[in-house]
Amino acid sequence: MTTLQRVEKFLEKIKKEDKEINAFLQIRDEKELIEGARAIDAKIGEGKAGKLAGKVIAVKANINVHGMNASCASKVLENYTAPYDAAVVSKIKEEDGLIIGITNMDEFACGFSGETSAFGPTKNPLNKKLITGGSSSGSAAAVAAGFCDMALGSDTGGSIRNPASICGVVGLKPSYGSVSRYGLIDLSMSLDQIGPIAGNVEDAALLLDVIRGRDTRDSISIDSEKLNLKKIKEKPKGIRIGVLNLDGLNVDENVKNLINERVNEISKKNGWDVKNVQIKNLDLAVETYYPLVYVEFFSGTRRFDGRRYGKKIEDFAGPEVLRRILGGSEITKAEHKGRYYDSALKVKNFFAEEFKKIFKEVDCVVCPTLPRLPWKIGEKISVEDGYAMDVLTIPPNLAGNCAVSVPAGAISLDALPSAHPPAQKDNGVPVGLQIICDKFQEEKLLRIAKGFE
Repeated sequence: MTTLQRVEKFLEKIKKEDKEINAFLQIRDEKELIEGARAIDAKIGEGKAGKLAGKVIAVKANINVHGMNASCASKVLENYTAPYDAAVVSKIKEEDGLIIGITNMDEFACGFSGETSAFGPTKNPLNKKLITGGSSSGSAAAVAAGFCDMALGSDTGGSIRNPASICGVVGLKPSYGSVSRYGLIDLSMSLDQIGPIAGNVEDAALLLDVIRGRDTRDSISIDSEKLNLKKIKEKPKGIRIGVLNLDGLNVDENVKNLINERVNEISKKNGWDVKNVQIKNLDLAVETYYPLVYVEFFSGTRRFDGRRYGKKIEDFAGPEVLRRILGGSEITKAEHKGRYYDSALKVKNFFAEEFKKIFKEVDCVVCPTLPRLPWKIGEKISVEDGYAMDVLTIPPNLAGNCAVSVPAGAISLDALPSAHPPAQKDNGVPVGLQIICDKFQEEKLLRIAKGFE
């Protein structure tokens, strides 16, 4: 199938189905897309096309794409047109990837369900009554719905892996610093990382290979080892799997059992060793994460004052954004200085050291991506329960490690609480398996993920 045929197929599907799903906030001008597809097909015919030629890609609304609306799914920036391309977008274009549009998200990436967007929640393509997960809700939904080949998301504490798990796709958070954040409207600068969402591990690896690398405009970015995409297809031998001890955490037994079954099945099939591993004080991950996010988000939002661009954030943002701004403001007041943020940084370093010790014994750590099953859109969930959705995805962000969520299977309807709406009877509710590897070990991570796929 040519690039043009793929684009036309995606556009037709989006026009037909996305009014209900709400994965996209903006689709690129159709004429531009057709012209772009034809140009790529011509390069393919001449043998001069880049790595992403033929691939159609969606981009989260907090990543700048020149000439498109970088709204962060907020009324604050609803009229803001990006004046430049983010580093990752420039790299995609250089390799002939075709960007189809801008995806929905939790407002300013403040959310975990895809429900806080100022332009309406993203509905789960597998079951439109269920949440999609967040904050990269639209990107995961677009891939799961078959609206594009792959998508970009951003991950601060699980925002790529969370919706990937719920939508039954692959979501990869690269090591901190391995992908430039230039052009990302950040939530928390010490944790944010841009990464791919795709329908399979190989596509996720391909997109990561394109966007990774050093960028002089992002001081923390580094030129990590290039990925060998052919090697990712080969199942690694002698892998030591560390199954994370979940004692003390509120993890759904059905989810836990499904993950354990999958680990046992794949480890036997591939001849991999399995042992239990423990991270001390894992229950402190959420309490460590949010002071960092509150303070850094509060600092970053001071530029949204209504004078330079957009509207004043305090006047137009939703309740979750305001909660984080207020929290950050309180923590940074003089009487609290050093008490919470600095303490959180110390615990952040503690988690990095804990992972370092574990990776001397095992090649990877595996666990459920999420501790529980998704809920119904609009269902009343406490802030504490919502924040707890990230208890297993936050630790790799605190440590700066790479992590991926791959589909592990589904939970049948019979296992769902009565409060849950009917799911697709054939498929049940998807559950993601999270694999975590040491910093800049993305190739190993992807090879293991391919073994689980």
